[in-house]
Amino acid sequence: MKPNFNPASYWYIDRLRETSCLGIECTRSLFDQNSPYQNIKILETKGFGNMLIIDDFVMSCEKDEFIYSEMISHVPLFSHPNPKDILIIGGGNGGTAREVLKHKNINQCVMAEIDELVITASKKYLKSASIAFDNPKLDLNIANGADFITKYKSAFDIIIVDNSVNSPSAVLFSRTFYEKAHTALKKEGIIVTNYFNYLYDVNRHKPALRKIAKSGFDKAGFYSFNNISLPPGAWSFLFASKGPHPIKTFNSERVKNSGIFFRYYNEEIHKACFARAQFIKEFFGEDWTL
Repeated sequence: MKPNFNPASYWYIDRLRETSCLGIECTRSLFDQNSPYQNIKILETKGFGNMLIIDDFVMSCEKDEFIYSEMISHVPLFSHPNPKDILIIGGGNGGTAREVLKHKNINQCVMAEIDELVITASKKYLKSASIAFDNPKLDLNIANGADFITKYKSAFDIIIVDNSVNSPSAVLFSRTFYEKAHTALKKEGIIVTNYFNYLYDVNRHKPALRKIAKSGFDKAGFYSFNNISLPPGAWSFLFASKGPHPIKTFNSERVKNSGIFFRYYNEEIHKACFARAQFIKEFFGEDWTL
């Protein structure tokens, strides 16, 4: 019997903590293989379309994957005054690349994904996200992002780290990695990375801001979004910048005139996602520099 899967009820249980879990009803297993790095599953669900699971943690579902993909992509792209060169680290289902490549002014979109098996499975079973892999403007590299980034200096306007919060991505949360990212970014560069949930993991957030500050970034903070199939429903991204401010220098007319079809993101969401609940303001204090 596979862990976390009950064949009698067809419910997949993703345990968030000892005291809570997310359950999604499934109809069948479409893919279940081990790569050199992790276990990759894709299950067919009753209400959420096909679901990607890595090392027994839900990564995305077809029904609401667009929320995560739009928020990790368009917030930094519309915060930068003129983004041309983009690096995506991770993002093996293709959703982030799909959203980045909707921007007509992009010169290049380079992607470094460590696990080719995630891409292979996504191409077959996550069609709506993986269409990006057919785009000729995508420069796809099967590589360890932490090593791949060391080849570049002042090369990218934006780095998007679409990583899981589990192994083998731990190195992408280190000060060493942030320093490498700072070197690889241009003068007004921005980095955004997938992070954790405030309620469960707020103690992880403050050290991240301190690592970012010590790595040379002028501005740092988090923004949030709601994605029901991404446990526990509310999630955050770390935003750090060498210059651009996501609110003060944000031009909402660029969003309105972009010609991009959004399903979740818009100019109001862009501003609102940086708002902080009172307990978050009190917890972070001066560490939050946005």
